[in-house]
Amino acid sequence: MERGMNKAVIVTRKTRLTLLVERYNTVEQARFYIEHMGEDFTDYVTEDRNYREAVMAVAEAASRFARVQTVDRSFVPSMVFGRDDAVIAVGQDGMVANVMKYLGGQPLLGVNPDPARWDGVLLPFEAGEIAQLLPKVFSGCYNRKNITMAEALTRDGQRMLAVNDFFIGIKSHASARYRIRFGKQQENQSSSGIIVSTGLGSTGWYRSVLAEADGIARLFGAGTVAYTPIPWDADDLTFLVREPFPSRSTQAALVCGEIGRNRELTVTSAMPEGGVIFSDGMEEDALSFCSGNEVRIRPAAESAHLVVR
Repeated sequence: MERGMNKAVIVTRKTRLTLLVERYNTVEQARFYIEHMGEDFTDYVTEDRNYREAVMAVAEAASRFARVQTVDRSFVPSMVFGRDDAVIAVGQDGMVANVMKYLGGQPLLGVNPDPARWDGVLLPFEAGEIAQLLPKVFSGCYNRKNITMAEALTRDGQRMLAVNDFFIGIKSHASARYRIRFGKQQENQSSSGIIVSTGLGSTGWYRSVLAEADGIARLFGAGTVAYTPIPWDADDLTFLVREPFPSRSTQAALVCGEIGRNRELTVTSAMPEGGVIFSDGMEEDALSFCSGNEVRIRPAAESAHLVVR
């Protein structure tokens, strides 16, 4: 297969060692710090080496079939991807999800740089498989899985997508205050925030909240809380309110539900400052959500595409 106009964008991340060197200036100083804390520095070195080798192998294989551009994941939110680009994320599951929401339907390949270290639910491929896979991707003959995303639209015109989940709350550990409306139910709440999960995210943060609820239910002899992951391409989203506090001015009855194509979740902020909405754990890419602003949550019209076996 000739390279032609094919383009592959390789998305990378900084390793723990790279971040330590940025902080302490040299590898030697980073080693001193880690060993002084009683940790094994060789693990950092091994992880960094394996990651760099994987990125080099992916880039070498991709260069046979396409022009290659390598970008750090921090630049992805401002990237303009070509309609026919193939995007390769080399990292962990979370990075794949963070890249996915900024694409416009381009195929995304998740590469596990260190299978012995990372489970890789969203990383079905290893670096050595890219040479066989890319020609199929560029020709359009590949297997893919569609992934439903969530959409947040605020009253002041902000928009955000989520591949795993949204967090609606406050920056600090203070209580988030808001009015929540779902169907015919509406109430004022004070809580640790709201989690809205997609099917893909139903095995992540959403599951951890249910695990807490299950433990509490069993402690008080109330049985167990059933957990069933949602299919990645399901049209439904789910929401859970974390630690709602009932008081004279706040209620705690509307704490969970399923959001469909024709049923939105609406939240109106009552937080003078610090209110935020962020997706997929990316706090630095948050939307401001302070007093008077309203957000509507629903399944997004567009879906993401992950290349699979």
